[in-house]
Amino acid sequence: MGESVEQLQGPGDELRHEDHQEHDDELGNHERDDALQLLSPPFPPVRIISKTGGIQVGTRVELRIGFVSWVALHIAYEPNVLFIDEQIRGPFARWVHRHEFEDLGCATRLTDRIDYMVRGGPWINAISRWLVHGGLYQMFQYRHRVTKQFCEKA
Repeated sequence: MGESVEQLQGPGDELRHEDHQEHDDELGNHERDDALQLLSPPFPPVRIISKTGGIQVGTRVELRIGFVSWVALHIAYEPNVLFIDEQIRGPFARWVHRHEFEDLGCATRLTDRIDYMVRGGPWINAISRWLVHGGLYQMFQYRHRVTKQFCEKA
């Protein structure tokens, strides 16, 4: 299966990525202690500075992505349904990332929904859209390959 759908909308709206995998525990892959490291592409390099907890509400993750500092807080968690992280410090004016899981019987649909705004207002958002979406597209393609490999081994 392993199909991928990208729906790119404007900044301040939503970027959606869907990944269907033939695996019944897609959320379990994200609950692994090493999930963030496994799902982070080699470039830009991602370094975990600190992390408290897994993916449950209250988990705080501090990252260094290239030269950028990023702190996210997990604000929602429903077992086998979703978890949501929100940037509390970092490069974006707003960043909320919903990770949604849907059991399709023989597969799981993972939908990533990202609501974001870059700093600098609507003109900067319009200009930077291609850069942000290009980076996210590359990240999701990498995550799709890693997830597919993991599911094929399971």
